Amino acid sequence: MKDRKVVCRCEDLTEEEIIHAIEEGYDDLESLKRYTGATTGPCQGKGCLMHILRILCQKTKKSPDEVGVTTQRQPVNPVYLYVLAEGEVEGE
Repeated sequence: MKDRKVVCRCEDLTEEEIIHAIEEGYDDLESLKRYTGATTGPCQGKGCLMHILRILCQKTKKSPDEVGVTTQRQPVNPVYLYVLAEGEVEGE
């Protein structure tokens, strides 16, 4: 069995799958993210974004500045429901 180089543990994506997606034409970070689901798991890219950027830069021959980074939406850190429940609700 061939060694699997897992890049995104949350979405169980391998380096081979990322390369295949780039070769299919998903060669910018936003489209690669949407096509593969990379950086959309619980870690929100904290564990895999740099690996994916490295692969994308190597395959497209672009610099990290040209590739850029994905848009991170809040909350970047997990928020527990009890924290939200303790807050005051406006209008009450």
